Amino acid sequence: MSAVKTLEAVARDRVGKGAARAVRRQGQVPAVVYGGGQAPQSIAVDLIRIRTLIYAGGFKTTLFEINAGGKKTRAIPRDFHLDPVTGVPIHVDFLRVVAGQSITVEVPVHFLHEDAAPGIKQKGGTLNVVLHTLALDVAPDAIPEAIEVDLTGREIGDAIHITDVTLPAGATFTGEPDATVANIVPPTVLGAEVEAEEAAIAEAQSAEAAAEEAEEAAEASGEDEKKED
Repeated sequence: MSAVKTLEAVARDRVGKGAARAVRRQGQVPAVVYGGGQAPQSIAVDLIRIRTLIYAGGFKTTLFEINAGGKKTRAIPRDFHLDPVTGVPIHVDFLRVVAGQSITVEVPVHFLHEDAAPGIKQKGGTLNVVLHTLALDVAPDAIPEAIEVDLTGREIGDAIHITDVTLPAGATFTGEPDATVANIVPPTVLGAEVEAEEAAIAEAQSAEAAAEEAEEAAEASGEDEKKED
């Protein structure tokens, strides 16, 4: 479970594009906290702090205690926007969380012990990941940093379904009940047609190189004859 992180903020009384630009000029990022049966609250958070949190990973699965002017609110990031050119955060949306509430979050999947999977280690198979994240309905204070899947003993042809994955207590997968998370596929083998095509390309390249050499030799011979004349 991710620890609750503290996030200092400043309450904003002005909203709109002009006010947002002014906030950014001060080295802050405009944000809003909404939900929980309360009116939305406009805030500003430190740019460097938010940028560090976003690029560290797991931002959208982290529960924050936002302190804005002495008023503390627990919230989780719902969305953020980055400048398309610079990648700098330009806005963040936070969702308030209240006791007894569950929310849906996308939790990353981490696959462990590939070296202990015979289908991958000994037989050259490939792990084909179908779901890189799992949509879980979970209590805000029980959001896991990641869901771990053990590949020990897995062979080529094995499929890992959501029913094979251990979820945190109280968490529910919101997708198809028999969804495939990953499978192990055989090593890729070039077919005869592909091999023949590659051989034809190599032959053509060799012929082209030989023709260029012959042309260069003919040009050099012609220059030598002119010198003799």
